[in-house]
Amino acid sequence: MMKKFEHGGNVHTARENGKAWLDFSANVNPQGLSPAVYQAISLAVHEVIHYPDPDAIELKNAISESYNVPVEELVLGNGAAELFYLFLQIVRPRNVLLPVPSFSEYERAALAARAKVNCFQIDPDDDFRMDWDSFMGALAVADCIILGNPNNPTGTLITRNELVHLLEEMRGGHQWLVVDESFLDFLPYDSRYTVRDLVTEYPNLFVIQSMTKFYALPGLRLGFGTACSELAKRLNAGKDVWNVNLLAQKAGVAALNDMEYQQQSKKFIAEEMQRFYERINGIKGIRAYRPSVNFMLLDIRGTGLKSGEFTQKLREKGILVRDCANYLGLDGESYVRIAVRQPAENEQLLAALEEL
Repeated sequence: MMKKFEHGGNVHTARENGKAWLDFSANVNPQGLSPAVYQAISLAVHEVIHYPDPDAIELKNAISESYNVPVEELVLGNGAAELFYLFLQIVRPRNVLLPVPSFSEYERAALAARAKVNCFQIDPDDDFRMDWDSFMGALAVADCIILGNPNNPTGTLITRNELVHLLEEMRGGHQWLVVDESFLDFLPYDSRYTVRDLVTEYPNLFVIQSMTKFYALPGLRLGFGTACSELAKRLNAGKDVWNVNLLAQKAGVAALNDMEYQQQSKKFIAEEMQRFYERINGIKGIRAYRPSVNFMLLDIRGTGLKSGEFTQKLREKGILVRDCANYLGLDGESYVRIAVRQPAENEQLLAALEEL
């Protein structure tokens, strides 16, 4: 049985035959580490005898230029997940509203801040699209709303116009809106979806961005949030002064400067995602929800297997996928989530699924 807040497969656990796992459970850029990032980390290793820059000036300047965000609106995190905990611990909302299914760390961070979690169920029969009329009616129960855009694990996107409408409904009240844009970097463009530039206009808005997913840095941990300058000051005052280590800072700067890597990654994901999706949907007993970025949710009810059995059979073949049995808002043990990897690796998974 899965633990409530357990994530995907652990590549550090040993296989019986000693071989490496083929990991489809982690939604990380399959292009791997940028050569420029690898070089930057290698050149900086000797500097770990020093404390990292507590203000991370070089990294903040690079983020500011890449994402067109003023430096005074930035809050850096040891991965995006840390920023959920930081925000909720500092702001201390009493009631948090989560559309579900959604990333489990939202709930975990809210509970850690001793908030009550209220869930709004998104309908799988409508491809997990948000019913905005019903959702607006549920706002009264919460003083903080957390939205994933795109949502994990469903991949559904919320448009910028929809978010602005929500912010206008919340204007003048005492409710916070947290928007997790951790996967938006995988899109060819994000102007239709991002709201990071609206934090001054809406001081109750906090936008979080991971840099570990798109730049393949989960082992280093790096992310940032954007907030109005007043909220950013509160959050920066409440975090560990050295929460972003020296190597992560160097890696972040190099990653943001590597435009070729960014363009190649976006192009590859867009093409391989569509091909992979069409192939998956051709397998009997599996329904894939149309992906928007580098992962997709699979409904496996047609296979006659529960998600735990399904993932175990793939483990026996050396393949890890994300068992979604512990996601709030998903029906029992009927779903798994997979990442998009390189074509040859995707073919290995397809062959294993066809066998099952």
